[in-house]
Amino acid sequence: MLNYIWLSLVVLSVLIGGATNHLDEVVSKAFDMAKAAVMDTALPLAAIMTIWLGIMRLAEKAGLVQLLARALRPILRWLFPDVPPENPAMGAIVMNVAANMLGLGNAATPMGLRAMAELQKINPHPEVASNAMCTFLAMCTASIQLIPATAVGILVVNHGKNATAIVGTAFFATCIAQIVGLTAVKAFQNLPMFRVSPELRTETAAVAATESASLPATPEMVQPAAITTGGKIILTLFLGCFVYFFVILAFPELKLDHLQNGGFTFGKIFTRVVGAISLLAIPFFLSFFALYAALRKIKVYEEFIEGAKEGFGVAIRIIPYLVTILTAVGMFRGAHGIEMIANFLKPVLDKVGFPPELLSLAFMRPLSGSGSLALFTDIVKQYGPDHIFSMMAGTVYGSTETTFYVLAVYFGSVGIKRSRHAVPAGLLADFAGIVASVIICRIVFG
Repeated sequence: MLNYIWLSLVVLSVLIGGATNHLDEVVSKAFDMAKAAVMDTALPLAAIMTIWLGIMRLAEKAGLVQLLARALRPILRWLFPDVPPENPAMGAIVMNVAANMLGLGNAATPMGLRAMAELQKINPHPEVASNAMCTFLAMCTASIQLIPATAVGILVVNHGKNATAIVGTAFFATCIAQIVGLTAVKAFQNLPMFRVSPELRTETAAVAATESASLPATPEMVQPAAITTGGKIILTLFLGCFVYFFVILAFPELKLDHLQNGGFTFGKIFTRVVGAISLLAIPFFLSFFALYAALRKIKVYEEFIEGAKEGFGVAIRIIPYLVTILTAVGMFRGAHGIEMIANFLKPVLDKVGFPPELLSLAFMRPLSGSGSLALFTDIVKQYGPDHIFSMMAGTVYGSTETTFYVLAVYFGSVGIKRSRHAVPAGLLADFAGIVASVIICRIVFG
């Protein structure tokens, strides 16, 4: 399906650009996005991945990842029946989901790439996405969002009086999107058009060993030492410090007389709690995993280096995929194709109650994160941060994902060329999230 989507974007961009006299913008955007794919996405991602894959290695060596995977084993076995329960992919998937739920995008991507690498090792057809990979992609593109930090931040910066109200609407919208995405991916995998043909099995079997050998090695699991009594005291003090940091950030003026005088409102407390969690989450993960591993007698520096070595190699592998998809997206944006589709569908949308003002954002969201952020910001500035359109736009932005970017990065990192049902399942989840966002916001905000 990606073949047809990519071809359609490129051909339509040229035809629309020529018809509207925007060919110069089409060409300019094509080269700008190709450059951005390498300089602004792949290379910065290499640096981020170097850190998080090193931390992931420590978490695996210390047994934290396996502990999380065991706790969620019943759910994971239902979602991924083809993956052995003790496979390292299970732990990486749990870590990715947790990071996505907290809105930690720069931590979620490296963990997701690690999960894809592990899933590829048990994939019998290295160039074709397995059922487990498609299910994982559906989870990523429709991840349940506890804190849509970026969307809340845009509303706060523009002086929104009730910016954190979209936390609840985004949560329920992502729950609906997640249900639709997982239902779709499980239903689509049994359709004849998405099954792996016998001829394809023969073709890919010959290269399976070569592809698997090029993937990052899974750390050899050796049972780490138990934490001593002194280590438990240190860990308790460390956790106590973060509890203290959270309290002073979330409740800087927590005094009885201040509470009695009405100095605190629920909105203010909730805003500070969300801000404190967002600020402390990444420092906590970085330091806690390292400390926990050290207390279990893991050589943290050496193991961090071993994990970090994988980062740059993965970033290099995804460059062709990023350039390919982002160039096509840039060309379509340069041709003003999204605006044309929005204008064409406006009469229909008016009849069904979908605000035409949100259509450009709805079309852009699966294609480009920066583009959709710019459109969301423009809506907030045009209508004001407390307008229902701004609330809807924030909920849409916080409850959907840049599906094509995720597909390009995750599948590109392991050399998947045939995505099977991952694209329709991901787009259906995005559609469900967008529709749910509008309906929920109309109910909540009138």
